[in-house]
Amino acid sequence: MAIIGRMRHSRIAAATCAAAVAIGGGIAAQGVRTADDRSVLDQIRREGTERSQVMTAFDQFVTVIGARLTGSPAHKQAADWARDTFARWGLANSHLEAWEFGRGWVLDGQVIEMLEPRYMPLIGYAEAWAAPTKSEINGTPIMIGGRSAADVGAMRDKLAGAIVLTQPIQTGFVREDRPQPTASDAPVRIGAPPMPRPAGAPTQADARQIQQTLRGAGVGVLLRPSAGEHGTVFVLGRDQGENAVPSMVLAAEHYNMIARMLQQGLPVKLRVGIKSRFLTSDTNSYNAIADLPGTDPALRDQVVVLGAHLDSWHSGAGASDNGHGAAAVMEAARILHAIGVRPRRTIRFALWGGEEQGLLGSKAYVRQHLEGPANAKARDNLAVYLNLDAGMGPIYGWYSENNAAAKSLFDRWLEPLRDLGMRRNILPGIGNTDHLSFKAAGVPGFNPIEDYTTYDVRTHHTNVDMYERVRAEDLKQNAIVLAWFAYNASMMDGMFPR
Repeated sequence: MAIIGRMRHSRIAAATCAAAVAIGGGIAAQGVRTADDRSVLDQIRREGTERSQVMTAFDQFVTVIGARLTGSPAHKQAADWARDTFARWGLANSHLEAWEFGRGWVLDGQVIEMLEPRYMPLIGYAEAWAAPTKSEINGTPIMIGGRSAADVGAMRDKLAGAIVLTQPIQTGFVREDRPQPTASDAPVRIGAPPMPRPAGAPTQADARQIQQTLRGAGVGVLLRPSAGEHGTVFVLGRDQGENAVPSMVLAAEHYNMIARMLQQGLPVKLRVGIKSRFLTSDTNSYNAIADLPGTDPALRDQVVVLGAHLDSWHSGAGASDNGHGAAAVMEAARILHAIGVRPRRTIRFALWGGEEQGLLGSKAYVRQHLEGPANAKARDNLAVYLNLDAGMGPIYGWYSENNAAAKSLFDRWLEPLRDLGMRRNILPGIGNTDHLSFKAAGVPGFNPIEDYTTYDVRTHHTNVDMYERVRAEDLKQNAIVLAWFAYNASMMDGMFPR
């Protein structure tokens, strides 16, 4: 215990010293090896540009497999493919790590149509872990949006087996993307804009009581509008166990049309059906892991981890979130192995499951390998975690998580990549990505800054997160940047500043 304490004190002191030097403008004391850096970068760029295979991985994840919901056979298929491909490329110790997730879910089919007063197919998607409908339901929907819990309770007898509109007409929409923090030196708000709160939304207490009434009444299916526009549908979901009911999200324009027809007393009739299954034979999810072993006898037990999440939501193909990140991490691994680099530290490549449900895959890895007294040495040996998520398009820079010494390193490593579109690193951090799992364990973790044009408005967690959202040239740039930053982190004499 005392030895571990002294080791930690020494590391903290070293990091403090390094930060002071970096802030003062001298990065050399950080111990970055530079003798072969530019020649290695030239090789990384040639391999990543002239012999790129990044679209092979991207196409496999997005076109061949498609949506990769955690706990689904599609996610397991993608993880198996990543493991096997890492091994085929020559990476070491390519394997899957299982962790307990819970029951999976598969959507086998659905229908959502307006039959009267005229026929019209509707844009809508079952929420993840929605229960199946007992059969297709043909009927006039009942509007409860804007009603109190007492009002809904009084309608209980009418709700059994019914199609229920749960929200008022949608008037608030997601109409802006998050600001781009590299566009200028001026500080901007970091992160996605908040989702608009529905007009007339009930209090939490009323909402819970309404949900209890709907479940108790044996409702047929619940419908709610998306906050997206132009047919963009944000679709998530969670496993509610025995309380699961059939539920769907509709394009706001279609939902609002139905609601207005009901207001005017028109004879609306819908056909709705959900064919879904819960999967309980394997309640694990999986992370895919592979290594490029370190070669320095004094440093090879230290690890630089480069990761991205492989899972996605189910209404699109998970192209930007996060097929592009998983493909770029795999391509960075292939590039570094193909050009024969001999990193001093081990570089580990990791594709996580369960990010969309709360960073669960990376948390499971941290819990198994880094947390607690038994993992103190491994925790001290994990130099840095680099992640790719939360955006699409080219990498412009990195969020530095308020670590000034890290920003100084990133500034140095960014400089020779300006012709690839990199702009600048910023000091603040970002939330909601897998780097937070590592930060919680005391390990420095970082995520890049990418392009956000149409990301929050159209792409993130929507039905249009498809192949067309991602460009091959951007993926090549992503992989080159990741390979270069991971390589530099692996070659430092000193530890990455904590």
